[in-house]
Amino acid sequence: MRARFVNQRMFMVLVNIRNGLLYFRTWYYRTIYGMNIAPDVRLSFKARIDKTNPKGLTIGEKTMVTFDAIVLSHDYSTRKHSAQTKIGSHCFIGCGSIVLPNVTIGDHVIVAAGSVVTKDVPSNSIVAGNPAKVIASDIQTIEYGMLAE
Repeated sequence: MRARFVNQRMFMVLVNIRNGLLYFRTWYYRTIYGMNIAPDVRLSFKARIDKTNPKGLTIGEKTMVTFDAIVLSHDYSTRKHSAQTKIGSHCFIGCGSIVLPNVTIGDHVIVAAGSVVTKDVPSNSIVAGNPAKVIASDIQTIEYGMLAE
């Protein structure tokens, strides 16, 4: 949806600026923090990525993490500061969802909005709920977690 007072050309300029900023942000996370994030990952500006244990986070290619999603890679209460949180490729992490530390999310997975992922998620599945449970399996997704037709 674009503002009525912005013409199509200006709208596309703004989209390209936003995409450049998103790319710069993932570059910053990879270079400065040392996170293992693929260059084509889409992290919303409002997504919260754990910086306490940055090397414990891995996100595969063509994955989208939407707004208000939280991805943790350490557990302060149990003093596990070396947790490994892995998100596969071609995944979609819905808005407001929480991925807890020491969780592995397979490839081609959709995490529904508001879900709390407490255990490993198998590849090619959709999870939802608190705690997240598999509600569909044997799915195929294309880039950024969109369902294949």
